[in-house]
Amino acid sequence: MDFRIFTEPQQGATYEDQLAVAQAAERLGFDAFFRSDHYLRMGDPRTPNAGPTDSWTTLAGLARETSRIRLGTLVSSVTFRHPGVLAIQVAQVDAMSGGRAELGLGAGWFEEEHRAYGIPFPEKRFGLLEDGLAIVTGLWATPEGETFSYEGKHYSLEDSPALPKPVQKPMPVIVGGGGPRKTPALAARYATEYNAGFPPIDPIPGRIERVRAACEEIGRDPSTLTLSLAATTAAGATEDEVARRAAAIGREVDDLRHGGFAGTPTEIVDRIGAFAELGITRFYFQIMDLHDLEHLELLAVEVVPQFS
Repeated sequence: MDFRIFTEPQQGATYEDQLAVAQAAERLGFDAFFRSDHYLRMGDPRTPNAGPTDSWTTLAGLARETSRIRLGTLVSSVTFRHPGVLAIQVAQVDAMSGGRAELGLGAGWFEEEHRAYGIPFPEKRFGLLEDGLAIVTGLWATPEGETFSYEGKHYSLEDSPALPKPVQKPMPVIVGGGGPRKTPALAARYATEYNAGFPPIDPIPGRIERVRAACEEIGRDPSTLTLSLAATTAAGATEDEVARRAAAIGREVDDLRHGGFAGTPTEIVDRIGAFAELGITRFYFQIMDLHDLEHLELLAVEVVPQFS
């Protein structure tokens, strides 16, 4: 079981803010630092903030300023970057980090940010996602000295040298979401990890059952697909501290208890244990206040060791 820190820098964070969190997470023993891939603040985009920062530019910098912790996106939107370019970017970050990068890739959903920066936002995007996954994994898997060609619904590649290669073989790829058919099929075919998103516990068994069935349908051993979950987190040694952390990110404690990780360390340990019983082995603590490094320390000292 491993535990990761997941951030939303578009809400207002500089590169230096993210560096401080990534280095603190590494020092405290977390397995990974992940960030969202967005270009517009959720809520009022005119609110003064430090964002946006580009996810793969940021992760390239962090690759050179950390030494152990894994680095990735949850998740990059396939609408933002041509998949051939994305494959090059991610392979470079993997090399720059010594083999610590991971790519989460999704169809995208935030139409406003596309309008704000002039990025096309097609109504139907699952075809783009399928092409994107086929291209990045195909380029990375092509043996050195051979070329890669692909004819898809949205993209075509002809005799690509399929370079550069990432350090990792295979390169970790994350697919997530609650779709009943297409998402499990894409995860089974292309991903090393399936992320069940930010749900309460009720829908998780069904999502796990569907993605495992999709693996079996194509002859893949379901145990080779890591199952993960992300949850907004507000931990505290006391109820007052929990309430303070929830208020700092504009959330109600009761809502977070239902659909996130909120409460004392004991409460959060119990909630993680319930998900673990369903087969989840990787957990992303979504940390919204990037200046509260004591929050990370509480999780590292009081929660994570309970699962050693």
